[in-house]
Amino acid sequence: MTGKALVTGLGGFTGRYMARELESMGYEVVGIGQGLGDTAGHYAVDLRDAEQLKTVVAGIQPRLVVHLAAIAFVGHGDVSDIYTSNIVGTRNLLAALAECRRPADKVLLASSANVYGNASVPTLDEKCPARPENDYAVSKYAMELMAHQWRDVLPIVIARPFNYTGVGQSPAFLLPKLVDHFARRAPRVALGNIDVYREFNDVRMVASAYGRLLVNGTAGEVYNVCSGHAYSIKDVLGLLAQLAGYSIEVDVNPAFVRTNEVKRLVGSNRKLAAAIGEPAQIPLADTLAWMYRDQTRR
Repeated sequence: MTGKALVTGLGGFTGRYMARELESMGYEVVGIGQGLGDTAGHYAVDLRDAEQLKTVVAGIQPRLVVHLAAIAFVGHGDVSDIYTSNIVGTRNLLAALAECRRPADKVLLASSANVYGNASVPTLDEKCPARPENDYAVSKYAMELMAHQWRDVLPIVIARPFNYTGVGQSPAFLLPKLVDHFARRAPRVALGNIDVYREFNDVRMVASAYGRLLVNGTAGEVYNVCSGHAYSIKDVLGLLAQLAGYSIEVDVNPAFVRTNEVKRLVGSNRKLAAAIGEPAQIPLADTLAWMYRDQTRR
């Protein structure tokens, strides 16, 4: 074993894929987060509890850290929960890591491409100014700014992933919701804004990119984790219709329509590729087929 790798949010969607990536790199994976039982290598800790977190981190002494724990759903109803989890929780983690006997080799903070907001350029790179349009995006950008306090103490890399999906993601998110409807052969689906364009990358690509950033990313830098390919909701519906063999009727529900919706979110991965090599791209059709097969087997 190379040492211990700490993953916050290990029990979440991305956490299980990140654990596999780190294990393949030779690390013993240790998890922190709510929803984990206190078993070997798992610590059920609320990151907002600074003292308990400090005690647990001191006992782990991680070589690598991947901070995934966050309120990640833009439509989460409790605004104070978004800010305390995403900012205060991260601050407590960094403070605890700074007190370790030996600094970690690399700390990766998962931010979000949502920090860019509605930019006027077709493709976003890391030089584009942050213009967050919702509380989730504001909390993530504030987290980035707050983390600068530890730039001389901890080797922090910030990742800004664009939209990604895969087996195990909550149906509260768009693509798992659509896959679920098609797998059940539902005749109709209620959606919000459909005139939007997004990257829909594969969680396995994202976990791989994070792993490579832990090795080759430069401390103090921000990296888009993206493919540069955008799809409309109609594109996604078309691919799922091919898989399922029928077309679904779409009802636009005003309750799901966000007034501050980001219309287009697609990024440049040139800086990422320069640091870690070209990310292994998985076509959206393959990702959807993987998710659809998983749903129809249940």
